[in-house]
Amino acid sequence: MADDGAAWRPEVTVRQAVAGAALLLAEAGVPSADVDARLLAEHVLGRSLFLVPAASTFADLGVGLQTRYAELVDRRRRREPLQHITGQMPFRHLVLSAAPGAFVVRPETEVVAGVAVEAAAALAAGGGTPVVVDLCTGSGAIALAVATEVPGARVHAVEISPDALAVARRNVDALAPAVDLVLGDAATALPDLDGAVDVVVSNPPYIPPDAVPREQEVRDHDPDLALYGGGPDGLEVPRAVVRTAARLLRPGGTFVMEHAEVQAEAVRALVAAAGLGDVRTGQDLTGRDRYVVARR
Repeated sequence: MADDGAAWRPEVTVRQAVAGAALLLAEAGVPSADVDARLLAEHVLGRSLFLVPAASTFADLGVGLQTRYAELVDRRRRREPLQHITGQMPFRHLVLSAAPGAFVVRPETEVVAGVAVEAAAALAAGGGTPVVVDLCTGSGAIALAVATEVPGARVHAVEISPDALAVARRNVDALAPAVDLVLGDAATALPDLDGAVDVVVSNPPYIPPDAVPREQEVRDHDPDLALYGGGPDGLEVPRAVVRTAARLLRPGGTFVMEHAEVQAEAVRALVAAAGLGDVRTGQDLTGRDRYVVARR
């Protein structure tokens, strides 16, 4: 077992403290211990670790920095999400505000966002003004990816949770103020846009009620409203999203929605049943079936 105090002795260098912190995080089961220890140090120091002289201690760089670092490492050791500790989460080319109450975005959702971006960009390249709707927007990640990567797109983002919408508002205000944020239910959202939307994208809750997330950070810190999709199969909310997409999309419009790996066949069936065509399953960066794509 690592010596808890060794990493925090005043004479140790920043790099030695980071190495010791990584051992502590690894013992706690943090899967990305080395990376998290470094990112927490960079967060405290306000600079890349590569810019810190090798012999520097925290005391050399400022008052109270080592104590602050130890506090943050302890929070991470207790499996508080790194994103909640730093208040930031990367998503594609963006750095978003993160906070309790909004789902912490995962790498697989970047692929889903990419499909929406490509569809909107193709329309924009042809001289059009793509209209894009992000249902269950959470922190606003997908909506903001589209808005910032496809300038001129008209982006609407819908979220039912006031807490998540507050996080999305901070992100929208900072990155793309023109995004239309709507507090509402994905099942009944935006009736004024029926038949007028080019792209509908969603990362809805989809976990079945009897499937407890394995990751402690997800299980203990992500809001249940963003995790569990309702119904015995977890697809109650996704079904509502599909119905709304069928209502909103213009002919030829694109639909993309994330789902669990084991739900691919069921999701394709419910999308086809809603009247959408060209239904296919897409894979994430690890080759797992993680989203559905279809056309109106």
